[in-house]
Amino acid sequence: MQKSPNIFKRIWASFIFLTRLPFWRLYQPPKEAYTSVVEHWPLVGWLTSCIAAAAIYLIAPYNLAIAVLAAIILRILATGALHEDGLADFFDGFGGGTSREKILSIMKDSRTGTYGVLGLILYFLTLAACLYTLAELSPKVAAITVIFADPFAKLLAAQTVMIMPYARKEEESKAHNIYRRAKFPEYVLMLLEGLIPYGVFIALLYNTTPLSSEPWQILVLAAVPAILCALLNMFIYKRIKGYTGDCNGAMFLLTELSIYLTATFLFF
Repeated sequence: MQKSPNIFKRIWASFIFLTRLPFWRLYQPPKEAYTSVVEHWPLVGWLTSCIAAAAIYLIAPYNLAIAVLAAIILRILATGALHEDGLADFFDGFGGGTSREKILSIMKDSRTGTYGVLGLILYFLTLAACLYTLAELSPKVAAITVIFADPFAKLLAAQTVMIMPYARKEEESKAHNIYRRAKFPEYVLMLLEGLIPYGVFIALLYNTTPLSSEPWQILVLAAVPAILCALLNMFIYKRIKGYTGDCNGAMFLLTELSIYLTATFLFF
């Protein structure tokens, strides 16, 4: 039996896979490491969220609109629009497909259709509106919400891989790679990677003035995306009996967006 790559190699593979930052120039882990990247998705979220949060926090005092635009653009540049590509394919596939085979075929098509274009437009408009509203309340609130939302949403998106089979054959996948399910110690580590930013968010939020949040609000911020994740998983499984990489990207962005929407309604 081939020995599993160590944790350093798996983490490094996660950063290479989920970002376009030149980690690969420093070290290229073995192919086997890429089957174990899922449990470190939230850790990658620490980096991508801090990039977006820094843009909001540093630029918002001068111009809110530019701060929000910079945060969105910088994260897209950092990830290579990997998640957005998945979201567009998800909307195209499930919007235009009437059968499992048709949905999978549409999602694999590199062309973006009407559902995908409209989905991305509505997604970015909603995202920008939410971040602008939060930054208008307080740049610090907006920044720490981003730092919580990105890793937490990646943690939720990873659950799809943990509970659902892959919908295609390995050779049919875009990455030519099928993720393996995390073992118990790895799953616990994944939970910590996704929940630590939640704890940081709570601590910072309670020390941020003039905002004063009730405990139930903090619980709702975690419960809403978790419920949405469960509903999306049921919907995906019902339609195609498994997940694809596009489903993972869509799951991440939609659950993250639900956090910003919830925060906007709760804090205003």
